[in-house]
Amino acid sequence: MSKIKTFLGIVGVTLLSALPVNAAMTFPNINIGLQQANTPQDFTNGLQILIWLTILTLAPSILIMATSFLRIVVVLAITRQAIGAGNLPPSQVITSLALILTFFIMAPTFNQINENALQPYMKNQITQQAALDRGIIPIRNFMFKQTHEKELALFVRMAKIEKPKTKDDVPTYILLPSFILSELKTAFTIGFVVYLPFLVIDIVVSSVLVSMGMMFLPPTMIALPFKLIMFVMVDGWYLVVKSLVESFVT
Repeated sequence: MSKIKTFLGIVGVTLLSALPVNAAMTFPNINIGLQQANTPQDFTNGLQILIWLTILTLAPSILIMATSFLRIVVVLAITRQAIGAGNLPPSQVITSLALILTFFIMAPTFNQINENALQPYMKNQITQQAALDRGIIPIRNFMFKQTHEKELALFVRMAKIEKPKTKDDVPTYILLPSFILSELKTAFTIGFVVYLPFLVIDIVVSSVLVSMGMMFLPPTMIALPFKLIMFVMVDGWYLVVKSLVESFVT
């Protein structure tokens, strides 16, 4: 490792020394403005830029709603509330852990998008529309595996469309809310299972305090050490993360 660092350092110094001393450094200049479209092609290009800017703006919401992030962050938030340790772990830690687990779970799906859509498009082997059509397929397959038939039937009925015969007949605008509703249902189901042991500890501690006449002593303050030691002894974060990852149908 030290030899590699030394080699990289030598290469860097050599490249820097090869530059003229008084050479002016140039930086790219990006200008975005509104100009009159003189041809239909100019109007089409401007419209495409507007669409891509809108997609980039909505990218965080798409990441949250069309991936495993929603279920993970809800379960982790319920776990933190069940422990009762205030804001520990902090919200930034919960969100970061949810993002890392999301990338881990979605890695096969992202790889399929990269191989089937992104790389062929970057090599000019397919058109932009073909890349979008190919890229949405792995996402739809992932959502279909996590979506319950009851929620899917609900939105199909509310959309007042013909009953789909195959998965390809289900529009994405119907699949997405069905997936979100199914994820919330699954997340709260897992959260209930996680919350139950902590609730039992709270009930036991409250009963003991009432029987001892210490009714003015906050039960949550007394129960917190017991919940923490139980969570540590059973390796709680390991079990929660393991259950979350295994809950996704692959």
